[in-house]
This record gives sequence, C-alpha cells and structure tokens, in this order.
Amino acid sequence: MLEVLDRTPFSLSGLVMRLRSLQIILWVAATAAVLAFAAVRWWPATDDTQAAASVFTPAFALADSEGRIRTTEEFRGKFLLVFFGFTSCPDVCPTTLSEVAQVMDDLGSDAGSAQPVFISIDPERDRRLGLADYTKAFHPAILGLAGSEAETQAAAASFKIFYEREADTASQGGYTMAHSPGLYLIGPDGAWLRQFTYGTPAAEILSDLQSRL
Repeated sequence: MLEVLDRTPFSLSGLVMRLRSLQIILWVAATAAVLAFAAVRWWPATDDTQAAASVFTPAFALADSEGRIRTTEEFRGKFLLVFFGFTSCPDVCPTTLSEVAQVMDDLGSDAGSAQPVFISIDPERDRRLGLADYTKAFHPAILGLAGSEAETQAAAASFKIFYEREADTASQGGYTMAHSPGLYLIGPDGAWLRQFTYGTPAAEILSDLQSRL
C-alpha cells in the first residue's frame, strides 16, 4: 500500500503533463486549421476570370498607320479586344486575328460597341511591311498600332505581357519575336476584364462579349 501511495503523486504529475502536452497539440492543430482556411478564402485566384477581381487599367499611346497617336482614353465607352503581335508571325497572330474578325462579323449591329486593336511588338519592321494592310486583310475594323520601342515596351508592361526578339535564320531579317499569345478584353471604363488564351474559338469570345453588352 505504501508503495502505491508513494507512486500516486508521480503518476498524477505525469498525467497532468501529458494532458497539457495534448492541449498544446490540439491548440496548434486548431491554429493551423484556421490559417489554412484563411489562405484558401483570401489567397488571390490565378485563373483569368477570377484574376479580374484585381482590377487594373492598362494603357497605350501608339501611332496608327497615318502617324496619329491613339490612346486607350479615346476608346472609353467601348470594349477593347487587344492583341500584341507582329506581321511576320507564322501562326499565332493570324489565327487570333481571324478569330477576332469572326467576332466582329458575328456581333452584327453591336459591332460598334467593340474596338479590336493589334499592337505591333516589332514596330520598325511592321511599319516597313505595311501594318495597316496586314490588319485590314483580316477585318477593316482592326486597328493596327506601332509606336517607338520605348512606347511599345510601356504598353506591354501596362498589359503585363512579355515579348522579346529571338535570332532565327529562317525568318525574314534573321530574327523572330517571342510574345505572350493572349487576347485581352478591356471594359468601357478602361479596366482589365479578362484574357482569352490562344486558341479560344470566336464563338466563346463572342458569347462572353455579348453577355457584357
């Protein structure tokens, strides 16, 4: 009996310590769960539609084929479909511009509510090759713009797009241009709405645009 009584205080103390340890573990687990929930609830989304929640206002100030400076401000009240590319592009640019042309045709009487814009990322060569003739070959409504290198870089940075010159002996001039292939939709208030990834069919672009008219 004495032996049992002598061990009782030690056993109770150990039990208390184990309970405290368990309490700490449960508290840590509960805190982690709260933090995980907060991360899921508030961490910024990454897909195009949800990214529009982080609204920003892209801008450009670039010359058209007649040398007039055209800006995003003059198109307020219209939706802008903006694409960055170059006239020597073998596939991505002509494919996207063909989709844009189809959208403009299918808008019918609502075509005046949208302005498609093609911004050259190879302005010097594109001016020489005839940017206006290139865009009009797809659709007369597509506005081609080509500024200085600094103006082009500023526009690209504003839209958060990438482009760079790459050596290519098989291409005219010995180089080609790598660039972000998305088609960008800007709202009548000038705010970014969404990006259509390369290959998005005209019908899907049209449906999205019509839902906003």
